[in-house]
Amino acid sequence: MEKIKELSVFFPAYNEEANIRQTVEKAVEVLKKVAKKWEIIVIDDGSKDKTGEIVKRLIKKEPRIRLITHTPNRGYGAALKSGFYNSQYEWIAFTDADGQFDFSEITKFFEKQKQTGADLVIGSYLKRAVPFYRIWGSKLWELAVFLLFGLKVKDIDCGFKLIRKKVIEEIPPLEAERGPFISSELLIKAKKKGFKIVQLGVHHYPRRAGKATGASLKVVLSGLKDLIRLKVKLS
Repeated sequence: MEKIKELSVFFPAYNEEANIRQTVEKAVEVLKKVAKKWEIIVIDDGSKDKTGEIVKRLIKKEPRIRLITHTPNRGYGAALKSGFYNSQYEWIAFTDADGQFDFSEITKFFEKQKQTGADLVIGSYLKRAVPFYRIWGSKLWELAVFLLFGLKVKDIDCGFKLIRKKVIEEIPPLEAERGPFISSELLIKAKKKGFKIVQLGVHHYPRRAGKATGASLKVVLSGLKDLIRLKVKLS
C-alpha cells in the first residue's frame, strides 16, 4: 500500500499498565511503514496504576507520542473527545488500548476508504472475544439506536474506527462523557450531516491482561439517558 499522507492515532486508556507499552510500540512500528506524517496520542483517563508513567517513558524514545491526562477519571466518551479534538492530521484512527485489535489492519481501513470514498470506516467484529452477555447487550443497544434514529450499523461500539478529521470539525460538538453512547452519537451526527459511513470486518482477540470496565449497569444506564436526551434534542 502507498504511504498515507498523514494520520493521527489515539488510544483511550484506563488502568492499562499491563498492555499500553505493547499496544503503542506495535502502533509505532506500523505507522513508520504506512504513514508519511503521524502522531500517537494516549488519553490516560484517570488511571490509578502506572499507565501514565509508562507512556512518559515511551515519549522519551519517540517524540511523536503524546500524553493527555484526565484527573480524575471522566469516562470513555470524554477520552474519545480528547482524542478527536486534539488530533491534528487529516485522518484520525483509534483503537482500544488493551491490545484486542491488531493495529496493522489499519491498512485495510484505508483500502476500504479508497474503494468507497467514505468519510468514516468503522470496524465490525469478525468474531468478538467477549462473554456472550456483552454481545447480546450490544445487539439490544443497536436495536434501540435503529428504532430511535434509523441508524443501521453492526457493532456500533467496535473500538476500531477511521474518521476524516473534517467529520469531527463539522458535526455538532460531541457531548457524551460516560457510558457507551459516544460512538452512537458520533455516527448519528455524522449521518445527519450527510457523511458517508462504511463498515469493515476486523479481528478481535482476547484481552492479554487487565479488566474491561465498560459493561457495568451504571455505565449502561448512563448511555441510555444520553440516547434519549439526543432523541429529544433532535426531534
